[in-house]
Amino acid sequence: MFRLLLISIFCILLDTNTHASEAYILMEKFKKDSHNKIIFMRHALAPGNGDPSNFKIDDCSTQRNLDANGIYQSEMIGEIFKKFQITFTKIFSSFWCRCKDTASFLKIGKFFTHKGLNSFYQGHVNKDETLAELNKLISKLRITTGTYLMVTHYVVIQAFTGISLPSGGMIVYDMETKKSYYLKLND
Repeated sequence: MFRLLLISIFCILLDTNTHASEAYILMEKFKKDSHNKIIFMRHALAPGNGDPSNFKIDDCSTQRNLDANGIYQSEMIGEIFKKFQITFTKIFSSFWCRCKDTASFLKIGKFFTHKGLNSFYQGHVNKDETLAELNKLISKLRITTGTYLMVTHYVVIQAFTGISLPSGGMIVYDMETKKSYYLKLND
């Protein structure tokens, strides 16, 4: 019962335009115009806030991780990508375990970690250096080849796009126009 409630809330969050003045694109329309785009996805549900004081980047037991609902949420989003036949030229993830696990449980392809997607929320990495690395990564992506997925954190997405997302939420960034849009899964 709790899982059904959580899934319902998740769908509402993904389906709701949080800020009426913000632009959005529906998944169905995105499928028709997905080239030259990056999807920034916030990692799936991971209970809590931040990371424990004993945080180590290479030790998942010292991090806030996905719970069963977060795993299920990742799998559900992966199924939606498959349903709409959205394929990615390349998938990137933060080094944090909750992001790598989200990318893995999507089951849509191999992913690569990148330091430009790491969380600077608690000062584990430098914000300016991280965003500089993200900008370098994006500048190296070939616009003509595709759709990219970047699984990252609230603070990174908010700093880059100016848009806030719930866990599992997604933003489409147009590499040509430099504009960002909420990605809604359905009407």
